[in-house]
Amino acid sequence: MGMRIDFNSDLGESYSVYEYGEGDEIMPYISSANVACGWHGGDPLVMRKTVQMAKQRGVGVGAHPSYPDQLGFGRRVIPLSYEETRDYCTYQIGALWAFCKAVGVPLQHVKPHGAFYNSLVKDPQNAKAVAEAMAEIDPNLIMLALPGSELDKAARAVGLRVAREAFADRAYNDDGTLVSRSIPGSVITDPEVAAQRFVDFCRGKVITLTGKELKLEVDSICLHSDTKGSARHAKAISERCKKEGIELVPMRELVK
Repeated sequence: MGMRIDFNSDLGESYSVYEYGEGDEIMPYISSANVACGWHGGDPLVMRKTVQMAKQRGVGVGAHPSYPDQLGFGRRVIPLSYEETRDYCTYQIGALWAFCKAVGVPLQHVKPHGAFYNSLVKDPQNAKAVAEAMAEIDPNLIMLALPGSELDKAARAVGLRVAREAFADRAYNDDGTLVSRSIPGSVITDPEVAAQRFVDFCRGKVITLTGKELKLEVDSICLHSDTKGSARHAKAISERCKKEGIELVPMRELVK
C-alpha cells in the first residue's frame, strides 16, 4: 500500500448574500471538510449545502467551531471561561450534527477555527473544555489538532482519537507553531510551493520560516479556502499527490 493522508479544508464560510472563499471549487480535491457553524462564518442554509456537497463526494464532515466573532471572522481572541468554551462548542457542534443527521452523513471530526484554534495550542483548561464537549456529544469524534498541542493532549486524555494536523499554506516557526498572519511570508501564495510543502509533510518534515528542517508526523494537511488562489493550490496538490502515489482519504480511515 502506498502513502495515505487526509487533505482537509475549512469550508462553508459564506454568509447570507456574502460569498467567501473558494470552498465550492476546493471540494472536489479534498477528503475532509471543516464546516463553519455560524459564529465566524456560515449560516444554516450554507451549512446544509456544504454537508450535502461533502456527502455527494464522499468527503468526511467536521464541525469548525469558533469564538463568537462574526465581524472579525473569528480571528480576534475572546477570553472565555471553561464553562463558556465547553458550551459554546457544544452549541456549534450540535448545530452541525443536526444537519449531518438531516442529510444522512456521520459527523467525523471537530476542528476549532482561527484564533480559537491558536489559543488552544497552549491553553490546557480550555483545550480540556473542548475535548470534554466532544466526548459528551459523541466519543467517536476525532479531534483535529496541532501535534503535541494542549488540544492534542486533552483529546487523548478523555479517550478521543486525534488527527495530527499540518498546514500547506502557512509558514512555520522553529517550535512547530504557525507564523502569525501579521508577519510577511506567513501565508504561502504559490501553488507549487504549497504542493511541495504538502509532499514534505507526507514525508514527515517541514522547512520553517528560518530555513530549518523540522520533523513533524501528521495525519491530515489543511488548505484554507480563503487563501488567495486556494482552488489553484488544491488542484496543484491533487496533481502532485497523484504523481507521487499519495492517496487522499478521510481521516477516519487513518486514525483508529
